[in-house]
Amino acid sequence: MAENVSKQITFRGKSLKELQEMSIIDFAKLCTSRARRTLLSTGFDKRIYKKIDALKKNPRAKPIRTHRRDLVVIPAMIGIKFAVHKGKEFESVDITLKMLGHYLGEFALTRKRLQHGKAGIGATKSSTAVTARG
Repeated sequence: MAENVSKQITFRGKSLKELQEMSIIDFAKLCTSRARRTLLSTGFDKRIYKKIDALKKNPRAKPIRTHRRDLVVIPAMIGIKFAVHKGKEFESVDITLKMLGHYLGEFALTRKRLQHGKAGIGATKSSTAVTARG
């Protein structure tokens, strides 16, 4: 008989509670080298920290709008909505546990998917015979 054990989601063997109690420096040691270097050299933007704290106190507030696509997702950001700038508009991103250690810009793509349409008149040899009826 198999027991129904719910699997706890972790990041590098640490639970969400453990991650949220860590300092940024300790969390950086769990990240990949690029994210670690970013966190250790620049730290974390204190203005974003203030906005995160304000949003946690008032969960009905609007998402945090930012142009900072180079922010590394840290445990304090989990469960918060960000509006990340794509170059023309903002895209809403909900931060989850699986996003830890990645950059915000990875979740707001700046290019649209390429969709090919039909060939126009003159695009192929056979289409030159098509005449427009007026």
